[in-house]
Amino acid sequence: MSRVRIVGGQWRSRQIDVASATGLRPTPDRVRETLFNWLGQQLDGLHCLDLFAGSGILGFEAASRGAQSVTLVEHDARAFAALRQAATALQAGQVELVRGDAVKFAESAPRGFDLVFLDPPYKRGWLERIEPLLGRILQPDGWLYAEAEAPLEGLGNWRTVKQGRAGQVHFHLMRGHPG
Repeated sequence: MSRVRIVGGQWRSRQIDVASATGLRPTPDRVRETLFNWLGQQLDGLHCLDLFAGSGILGFEAASRGAQSVTLVEHDARAFAALRQAATALQAGQVELVRGDAVKFAESAPRGFDLVFLDPPYKRGWLERIEPLLGRILQPDGWLYAEAEAPLEGLGNWRTVKQGRAGQVHFHLMRGHPG
């Protein structure tokens, strides 16, 4: 088991455990710092979804910065157990944990979120499977953050407004364009 550090907000510098699970690669500190600089450091009142939670670091960063609610969806049992442990240790009452399949969750999501994080395992077609469901899980003018093995111009009605690269990871912040 390894650890990852929360880089901002009320839990800044706190560390959470990361389970050893296939394909799990927590978003690096520098990338998270860039993302939350793009979004603004305060996410007060936002409803966020981390659809392929893994380590949960993106969701915990959002909660640390004042998000009203953060839903973490994770399929892997070991990763889910580590998420539960982290949420308990941080006393993160605004964090909801869902153990299950990302596509099934997106197909039946109870509401649209203001900010969705998509950091799925690479080379398995996850972004293509989630793309038709984005209108269900995101508010029309919502923010979408996606990591991928190649640059993306957009997904569905969301267009890339900022992007960067860290090693093999291409990261993108997209904004909704209704219609």
